[in-house]
Amino acid sequence: MNKEDILLIKRLLSSPKQIVLVAHYNPDGDAIGASLALKLYLQQINHSVHILTPNSYPDFLGWMPHSETILQATENQELCIEKVQVADIIFCLDFNTFNRIGGLQKSLEESTAIKILIDHHIDPDSSFDIMYSSTEKTSSTSELIYNFIVDMMGGEKYMNKQIAECLYVGIITDTGSLSYSCNNESTYHVLGNLFKYGIDGEAIHRKVYDTYSENRMRLLGFSLMERLVVLEQFATSFIYLTKEDLIKYDYRQGDIEGIVNYGLSIETVRFTALFSERDDRVRMSFRSKGDFNVNDFARNHFNGGGHKNASGGNSYKTMEDTIEEFKSLLENYKPLLTQPWE
Repeated sequence: MNKEDILLIKRLLSSPKQIVLVAHYNPDGDAIGASLALKLYLQQINHSVHILTPNSYPDFLGWMPHSETILQATENQELCIEKVQVADIIFCLDFNTFNRIGGLQKSLEESTAIKILIDHHIDPDSSFDIMYSSTEKTSSTSELIYNFIVDMMGGEKYMNKQIAECLYVGIITDTGSLSYSCNNESTYHVLGNLFKYGIDGEAIHRKVYDTYSENRMRLLGFSLMERLVVLEQFATSFIYLTKEDLIKYDYRQGDIEGIVNYGLSIETVRFTALFSERDDRVRMSFRSKGDFNVNDFARNHFNGGGHKNASGGNSYKTMEDTIEEFKSLLENYKPLLTQPWE
């Protein structure tokens, strides 16, 4: 973000405003952490702030400060649209194209509010008035929110334990507990500063990662035992879960988060996918090692996108046809997938 944009935002925030924060469909720890942290900051400087999500967030994030105030479009579409219509400023967090926000897309496109993007995904579109978009040496949108509050807005005096907890959740969940997208000195600098506000990293980790229901644990076991497929000739694996599978294990939002990573834990696998069947689509998650770019793969074939090594997309075919299409595409990528990597 350039100096002119920073000064413009400071001017916009110099008097009370109606502000809406919007996160992406199926909001994760980074989307929720970044949104809550920014809300807690903006409220302290006298703004009226509402967080909107297209649908629900995972249960394991329900302990986070002020998470109960988040408005979900699937539960109250009219109220969410009303908040967008009266907003002076809309912060778009952890997504960079309007097709990532489900039922909120039309109202956001029609809004005359100033739209400010804060995000770390590749190739943002041009729908935003101001963009703070960074993919290099950035772990998460939550890390960008820290930089926005402290470095750009000069708001360090407004930082507190609750904001730090939210940002910590965003960073650790979007890096798999600091196992990827974290080879950056700046990320650890931010994390170190968050502890100055009295957060308990061990307690937060337990709340996020040690709260599985029995059904969620059994679904994980079923996924690995019955639904994991390894395609050795393509250094690829995938896991597929049908609607019946999800019903059998009483699926709740967030229950399959992280399952895709298990396919990448196999030593010989360079590319992995998770297919989960929903009412109107097959949701796809992609992960990779090394230089294989799953952002390009998702954009080129499944109307998706994300990061170089972590991305997602959708198929509107049946599960069987989706898997067959995925497998047929691998032949085109075989040279890339089977070349040596570190």
